[in-house]
Amino acid sequence: MQNRRDFIRKASMMLTGGLVAPQLLTLTSCGGGTKSASGGDAAAAATKNIGLQLYSLRDMVNEEGIQAVLEAVAKMGYKNLETAGYGNGKVYGLPPAEFKKMVTDLGMKCTSAHLGQSYTKEKDAEVMSWWDQAIDAHQQLGVKYIIQPSMPVNDATTQDDLKMYCDYFAAVGYKTAAASIAFGYHNHSFEFRKIGDQLIFDFLLDNVSKNHVCFELDVYWCQEGGGNPAAYLKDRPSQFKAVHIKDEKEIGASGKMDFKPIFDQMYANNIKDWYVEVEQYTNNDPVASVQQSFDYLNKADYVK
Repeated sequence: MQNRRDFIRKASMMLTGGLVAPQLLTLTSCGGGTKSASGGDAAAAATKNIGLQLYSLRDMVNEEGIQAVLEAVAKMGYKNLETAGYGNGKVYGLPPAEFKKMVTDLGMKCTSAHLGQSYTKEKDAEVMSWWDQAIDAHQQLGVKYIIQPSMPVNDATTQDDLKMYCDYFAAVGYKTAAASIAFGYHNHSFEFRKIGDQLIFDFLLDNVSKNHVCFELDVYWCQEGGGNPAAYLKDRPSQFKAVHIKDEKEIGASGKMDFKPIFDQMYANNIKDWYVEVEQYTNNDPVASVQQSFDYLNKADYVK
């Protein structure tokens, strides 16, 4: 499975004077290791609707399979999932209805999915055909959101290139709306650099069709890029529909992130879907890190 960082690196290498040719993104942004001793107790005591991007356990998906991952996540206490394993009409290699049943049988729900394609006008028909199949699969899965996890940008990218992507996202959003799914975009830190006189992120927010494209704010990458995640949520409440709760490693471990004002603003905006994402692990134990992140949020008085 291609991870998000590899996508950004490869896309930037391929980008020369414009945006790259389409390629399938089976991005796992959405493990291995021993089960946390507190896992069962956490699940029994959990009352909060804490979500997880399954990318957090990407190695475990590859090594032990998605069933084992879902069982581990359910025992931890997570209730709301975001996937990152789509390809050729299947979700983690399974028919969407089968994957959905696995999730619901464990008392969870799947509300969002990370997937996408890069774009050029010359490949429009091919890209849109890919989206038709992908949207059909995720309509069967029953998600509320399809989120494109990244886009290719480097020093050669212009505002015209960004505008082309805004139009592309609108076209995809028009298609997902017909399936009662919202289409959105997920940021990293590179969107907080400038092209011309505008931050890339602000340009995207200003130029997408607001009726067809929403945003999933990754609060850690926003802050790493120099943005204020709580301020973005406050200033653009209608555009952010979902959130990645993220830290440098485990949630709360770095001391860099002040999550309380973020959650306060999320609740003020009536955002219901947010997902923990863990990309790095203190002890190289993804399961323990994902459990630690759950426990931190489950104990936080500002998390409902």
